[in-house]
Amino acid sequence: MPFPEYRPRRLRKNEALRKLIRETSLSVSDLIQPYFVCYGKGVKREIEAMPGIYQLSLDNLVKEAQEVEKLGISAVILFGIPAKKDEAASEAYDENGIIQQAVRELKANTKDLLIITDLCLCEYTSHGHCGVVQDKEVDNDLTLELLAKTAVAQAEAGADIVAPSDMMDGRVAAIRAALDENGFNDTPIMSYAAKQASALYGPFREAAESTPQFGDRRSYQMDPANVSEALREVALDIEEGADIVMVKPAISCLDIIRDVKMNFGYPTAAYSVSGEYSMIKAAALKGWIEEKRVVLEILTGIKRAGADIIITYYAKAAAKWLKTED
Repeated sequence: MPFPEYRPRRLRKNEALRKLIRETSLSVSDLIQPYFVCYGKGVKREIEAMPGIYQLSLDNLVKEAQEVEKLGISAVILFGIPAKKDEAASEAYDENGIIQQAVRELKANTKDLLIITDLCLCEYTSHGHCGVVQDKEVDNDLTLELLAKTAVAQAEAGADIVAPSDMMDGRVAAIRAALDENGFNDTPIMSYAAKQASALYGPFREAAESTPQFGDRRSYQMDPANVSEALREVALDIEEGADIVMVKPAISCLDIIRDVKMNFGYPTAAYSVSGEYSMIKAAALKGWIEEKRVVLEILTGIKRAGADIIITYYAKAAAKWLKTED
C-alpha cells in the first residue's frame, strides 16, 4: 500500500511498539562464553589483545562459571593451556590434562551449566598445528586417532558436548565412533563444520598460546571465498554424526550462516571470534562507538542470519545488558 495510506513509521514511534513487532529477539540463552584455562592458583592473566578476557586458573574459572550461570548463560566452552607441549599433543588426551581437570572442577561446582570442550590439538602441540606433523605437513589420518582419544578423555571427565575445531577430513566420524565404543553414545558433537582460514583469529592465538611455528593453517581450514565448499563441509559433518554445526567466524560469514540454516535445518552455532571482539573493544575504548549498542546489534544480526547458538567473548557482558533491557 503506497504512502500516505501506509506509514511504516507508525510502528517505530516508541520502544513499546518497536518491541511488539520485533522480528528477531536475542536471548541470554543463545549465548556461550569461552574461557582459557591454565595451571596455577589465583591466576587471572589479561590477554593483551583482548582487554577484559583472561587466562584463568581453575579456582578463578570456577568463580567465573558460577557468575555466568547466575546470569542465565547455559553453557561455556573451554580452551586449555597445557603445562608442556610436545609433537604428540599428549596433554590433550591425558586424563589429568588441564581441560579434563577443568571439566571435573566445573561439574563439581556448578548446577546445570553445560560444559563444552574445544577439541583440537593446536594448543598442545609444540609446533602449534592442529594435528600430527610429518615432513612439515599435517597428517590427516594420524591426527584422527589423537582427536578420538581426546574426545574420549574429555567425555570421561564429564564434558557435556565435544566440539572438534581441527578441520581434519573424517574427524566427526572418528570421534563419533570412539565415543560410542566407549559408552558415550549420548555425548553430542558440536562440529566446527565451516571454519574459515580467517585473519580474525589473531588475538586467539595469543590467548591460547597456539601460534603455528611454521607455515599457516590454510591447507586444512577453509578458503573464506568459498560458500559451496562450506555447505559441502557441513553436509559431510552431518552425515558423519554431528549434532550441532558451527560456522566460524561470524561477522564475515553471515551469508554462510543463513545458507547452512536454510539448507540443513540443523542446530546452527556461530563463533564471534577473538578478532571481532578485539575490534569492537578497541573502538569502544577509544570512544569511537557505543559498546553496548554495537555488541547487541552485531549479536542480533548473527541471530537474524540463522544462528541458534552464538559463542562470543561478550556473552557475560551481553547477558547483563539484556537483563537490564527486560
